Amino acid sequence: MQAGIVMGHLASAIGISTEDAVLVADLKAGSEDAFAILIAQYHQPLYSLIARSLDDPADAADITQEVFIKVFRNIRSFHGDSSLRTWLYRIALHEASNQRRWWSRHKKQEVTIDSPYDHEEDGSGVTLGATLADEGNSPFDNVAQNEVRERVEAALRQVPEAFRTVLVLREIEGFAYEEIAEILNVNLGTVKSRLTRGRSALRSLIVAQSKATENNSASSFAMPSSEEMVTQ
Repeated sequence: MQAGIVMGHLASAIGISTEDAVLVADLKAGSEDAFAILIAQYHQPLYSLIARSLDDPADAADITQEVFIKVFRNIRSFHGDSSLRTWLYRIALHEASNQRRWWSRHKKQEVTIDSPYDHEEDGSGVTLGATLADEGNSPFDNVAQNEVRERVEAALRQVPEAFRTVLVLREIEGFAYEEIAEILNVNLGTVKSRLTRGRSALRSLIVAQSKATENNSASSFAMPSSEEMVTQ
């Protein structure tokens, strides 16, 4: 009991939760159960983050696996200077960045070719996280939401990487500004600036995408001219 109280006080003093402190201690002790818990808890969010950070999302599964290998090998270097979640996301983004550099040097040569993204300061609008979330609605709603999600995902991939990363961390993963600054090792002003520019870029891309879709739809249903009607 006394040891548990001491651990709790120590965890609070260095800014990590008691639950994380226990998990980290078990991981450092080589517990396979603790590692299984870590994977169960963080696999999906890390996979989603990596998939949205890569030029080719098909590589996300391999990179996610590599992240957990790095965590397993380096857990003893985690001293609680940040939360466990922050540390994991920093590793994930580092691995995604390495993969992007590899892709730009090699794979690219093989081919020939909860703030709103429509943001108001009062918090109104549709959030990016909500747009990309599956709320389990009716099949009709799911089809409509899937179409919107695909458009937003496509637009998100066109946002410059530095802005995209901040967008994903803030709007989808829900990190606080201070946590994002810690993950990316930048100051708070840089986080806010990148977020503002990322939102603006995403909004512009979505608007342009919608206009292109409307123009394509209009041309598909255009009435034939009088001359065409005569010849038909």
